[in-house]
Amino acid sequence: MEQRSVGPDELGGHALDDDIVELTNLLRRVVGNQVRDQDAVDDIVQETVSRLLAAKHRLDGRAVGPYAIVTARNLVKSQWQRAETGKRNVHRLVDLGVPPAPDKDLLEREDSAAVRAALQRLAPRERDVLVDHVVKGRDTASLAGELGSTPGAVAAQLARSRAKLRVEYLLALEGEPPTTRCRPVLLSISAGNRRRQAELDSGYHLLDCDFCAAMSEPLFDRRTKAGTDEVRTAVEADADILVARQRGHELAVQAGFSATDATVIATAISEIARNIVRFARRGEVTSTLLTEDGATGIMVVAQDTGPGIADIDLAFRDGYTTYGGLGLGLPGSRRLMDEFEVMSEVGKGTTVTMMKWHRT
Repeated sequence: MEQRSVGPDELGGHALDDDIVELTNLLRRVVGNQVRDQDAVDDIVQETVSRLLAAKHRLDGRAVGPYAIVTARNLVKSQWQRAETGKRNVHRLVDLGVPPAPDKDLLEREDSAAVRAALQRLAPRERDVLVDHVVKGRDTASLAGELGSTPGAVAAQLARSRAKLRVEYLLALEGEPPTTRCRPVLLSISAGNRRRQAELDSGYHLLDCDFCAAMSEPLFDRRTKAGTDEVRTAVEADADILVARQRGHELAVQAGFSATDATVIATAISEIARNIVRFARRGEVTSTLLTEDGATGIMVVAQDTGPGIADIDLAFRDGYTTYGGLGLGLPGSRRLMDEFEVMSEVGKGTTVTMMKWHRT
């Protein structure tokens, strides 16, 4: 597996991120002690690193290693549960489909009750703004006008409210945490507040607290439930490139970016999505609103299961292309964004993570 983390001042060598390589080796040992199938080990490690790259900007540096280990453990547990389910059903010759669960209505009622309980734990103003935005569909510009604020500041407030709502929703479902330290740690993780994570030593708390380790997965991995702060686009054809570009542009405007900066972000998305169509044939682009230390931004994660990039250094050279196009490619997209990372494994696929920040 090859990975590149390109800093703001780097346009040249793109040295391999030694920390990621070292962590990947550690993950292989951790997972290998519990899983014997080498292909399964590779899949779990790759998925762990993929999730780590997507969440790393929201983690205090000291929490990166513990979070990776906890994520790998959760994935191993999920794989074991799936395997056990398969064994129990291996005698079936015909798959008749999964019948509706008898407790479906009860679960739906519990879910609604958890949402109501979580909303009640927000401050009245937080709750009103969040409901206006999510339920009534009001954009950040109109809310900012009413509140005497700016779209970017409203977007940051909404992000903080969502972070708190995610934690309170999970606690409403799972019960109160075992220690008084748990809720602050979970809030710092949900909000991506790295300074607060450092103060609380959140990473090592995850290793010591099984309750928070289990809660960390849904807090970090939001790909399964995309909300108004996240848009996902399956990319398989040229038409999908335009859709991904437009959705990214709209989300950037929602985050408070100027029309010019929103177009810059959309252009970077176009280039990365075009790479998926040309080289991998199939993939997905996810754009997510971010908030960190008073700044708002957008994160774009493009994933595919294509042939991978054999030589990332070569792919980062200006003008390099394997399909004769005149696009900006990886180096041009990197220059358009503030942060840019590439992880690729030959024969298994590529993940590009890029971010741009807007400070009000």
